[in-house]
Amino acid sequence: MSVSYTSILWNKQKKIYDRGIVIFIVSFLVLFSGTSIILYPEVTFETLLIRSFGLLALLILHVVLVIGPLSRLNKRFLIVLYNRRHLGVSMFLIALVHGVFSMINFHSLGNMNPIRSVFLSNLEYDSFINFPFQVLGFFALFVFALMATTSHDFWLKNLGTKVWKALHMTVYLAYALIILHVSLGALQNETSPIIFGMMLIGLVTVCTLHIISGLKEWKLDQTHEQNDWIAACRVDEVVENKAKIVTISGERVAIYKYEGKLSAVNNVCRHQGGPIGEGKIIDGCITCPWHGYQYLPGNGQSPPPFTEKLETYYLKLEDGKIWVNPKPNLPGTPVEPEII
Repeated sequence: MSVSYTSILWNKQKKIYDRGIVIFIVSFLVLFSGTSIILYPEVTFETLLIRSFGLLALLILHVVLVIGPLSRLNKRFLIVLYNRRHLGVSMFLIALVHGVFSMINFHSLGNMNPIRSVFLSNLEYDSFINFPFQVLGFFALFVFALMATTSHDFWLKNLGTKVWKALHMTVYLAYALIILHVSLGALQNETSPIIFGMMLIGLVTVCTLHIISGLKEWKLDQTHEQNDWIAACRVDEVVENKAKIVTISGERVAIYKYEGKLSAVNNVCRHQGGPIGEGKIIDGCITCPWHGYQYLPGNGQSPPPFTEKLETYYLKLEDGKIWVNPKPNLPGTPVEPEII
């Protein structure tokens, strides 16, 4: 969190995260290049560059896409989620190298502008097998560029959480375009089943994890119906300094137990829509597991000088059972905690 906008703030964790990304990228490029030169001594530098950066970008894209559902299924993956935007920007830069060198190699030797050549050198748009696959890669790269340039919190703050989130959800459109781009392009010339198998495994993994994670979230959303007071859960179901997430009138509510008290807030973090209830109370503040944004459990307000606020809910405790008033209070409204 920051009071003013700055270009980048690197803390210790971000430095370790980014160092790991750089080590992985360099190691992959060295290993892939060395193996390719040994197996295909005739390979040109341009081809090696295009293939290595293209495969690396595809691999990192799959990692980016599975981090979300993995974190919902197992909290040990939250450490990878924390700076996922750094990984996404790195993927875009790698994909940009692949795209630029592909354009130079295949579209810069004629009389036509290289970008126009991407769209006009192959006009078989009515064919599936011969479809101009480079156009698909171009649009996917455009989506990645849009996401990378709006990744800073400046854009999140000014676009609003919903618009920013919707913009970054287009990564799935870009992923579909990339799958088609590779299937109609590189795979057409591959005789080895290894590359095809890797693509299939990646696609199945991404889809399967999202389906499993989605089913888990769907079951959570079916928990409760509208009523004057909702029976949410029992006190012993809530872990100390953690929350029990329940669905109240279509909204997810995080009920926290701390210091012999109970408080409830909206489950959606005001930063990037992270799941507040999957975090815990640290130094007296509810702490979002995604990026560490904090809120006071009694009023849903971020401690000064920060200004983010969550909706709060009234609770009552009867015979060890927690009841929730389904009508949310305005963001930042103080509510007296229910004493256990």
